[in-house]
Amino acid sequence: MSDTLTIAMVQQACSADREQNLELSLRFIRDAAAKGAQLVVLQELHCGPYFCQCEDTSYFDWAESIPGPATARIGTQAHESGVVVVSSLFERRAAGVYHNTAVVFDSDGTIAGKYRKMHIPDDPGFYEKFYFTPGDLGFHPIQTSVGKLGVLVCWDQWFPEAARLMALRGAEVLIYPTAIGWTPSDADDEKERQRDAWTMVQRSHAVANGLPVIVVNRTGFEPDPTGASGGIHFWGSSFIAGPQGEIITQGNIDAEQVIVAEIERGRTEQVRRIWPFLRDRRVDAYTGLDQRLLD
Repeated sequence: MSDTLTIAMVQQACSADREQNLELSLRFIRDAAAKGAQLVVLQELHCGPYFCQCEDTSYFDWAESIPGPATARIGTQAHESGVVVVSSLFERRAAGVYHNTAVVFDSDGTIAGKYRKMHIPDDPGFYEKFYFTPGDLGFHPIQTSVGKLGVLVCWDQWFPEAARLMALRGAEVLIYPTAIGWTPSDADDEKERQRDAWTMVQRSHAVANGLPVIVVNRTGFEPDPTGASGGIHFWGSSFIAGPQGEIITQGNIDAEQVIVAEIERGRTEQVRRIWPFLRDRRVDAYTGLDQRLLD
């Protein structure tokens, strides 16, 4: 295995045409491979618009089984391009049971593993609890030909426990496919506070665990299908942070991009030798962290 890993982040704008969205994702995988990527990360729910802005049972028709038609096409593209791909799909597990699921394809096109989103938001414009059953696969890294990937999804990024458990189980990198943006009516300073907090918390996961972090967000404006709100302006800004939280590369806010960068595999070892946070954890003193509150 080489001393570096070349990563491509696909920052995509999605339309109402789901077939066109998937074809665009496949094209971006090809583009990334042509640029030398070994690992390609797609954004959360890249096959369609972010339908969770409203509660509508007809959107359950968009869910599909895993494996299924979308995984077959993405797996074929991963194999043809010779790259590992992290995708994000709306999974139909059974009637009435649906998940927000990341699927990882190895470079031979096979499914290396999947992760079902554990933390499910229910905020204005992000009504995910209506659609997604919380994940039940736990926090387990997925072994691939490019390393052990700690794949999480979007809202998981606000919870340090998820990142820590992935690190403790040997993840070599943390990966967050994401769909997050602004309410257009928010004041500019509020928008910047939100985006800065989002970047900061994930950089902190890199620092606390001595691991690189890959965050891939969608971009563009998507209207609320009901017209009840002003829609969401997804802020892009996909980035890779190194194990000291340093920004290695970051995308822009408003444009589709295939962002390619290298990380040094040996940096985690170097950083953990000087910042041995995992060594110094007081595991004997953390009773209560498995409780919601300590009243």
